Amino acid sequence: MLNIYGFHLSQPSNAVRMLANALGLEFEYHELNAPEGEHRAPEHIKRHPVGKMPAIEDGDVTLFESTAIMKYLCKKAGSDMYPDDLIKQAKIDQWCSFVSVHVYMAYGRVVFNRLLAPQLGFPVDETSLAAGEEFLERFLPAIDQQLGSSKYLAGDSLSIADILLLATIDPSEAVGIDLKKYPNLIAWREALVPQAFYQDVHAFFGQAA
Repeated sequence: MLNIYGFHLSQPSNAVRMLANALGLEFEYHELNAPEGEHRAPEHIKRHPVGKMPAIEDGDVTLFESTAIMKYLCKKAGSDMYPDDLIKQAKIDQWCSFVSVHVYMAYGRVVFNRLLAPQLGFPVDETSLAAGEEFLERFLPAIDQQLGSSKYLAGDSLSIADILLLATIDPSEAVGIDLKKYPNLIAWREALVPQAFYQDVHAFFGQAA
């Protein structure tokens, strides 16, 4: 049985769950109580060396890092959401990297300082928050432009790049990120959110698992 370990406010965790749903895989989801430090318990450190989320156990296979897990699950399911074709695969990798390195890291600054820090009693880093917002002003237009020229992020079919992006921008409303300037991104998102693979994770970001 595939076991997924995550936290409901973790965008990468939610990306893996959404993909597993989209692939029709049977799995058990294990919510780790991050505020209580459950992700740092010895049993989870065995899954992820620095206690982050997500991580999976699939029989004898243990994996961490969301994009590695997503590629593995697609190969396991024989899914074209991460195809064997070299060029298609490279295009998907390109956008996964863009989302992970630029968009997710910027969202992380905003989400931490506007949502997590107040909940956990940490001080808000206004400099980091401002940098995150500045990065989003730079990087989200590239996403919007791409979605204006193709139905999905890496082409004409849904891929892991879309799932990764969808989970990454999920906290937008919760942390006051306004997407109205990005009509192509909004239309793309509105087409995906009602689908079962998303709704079976949560109806909206932050909903308890």
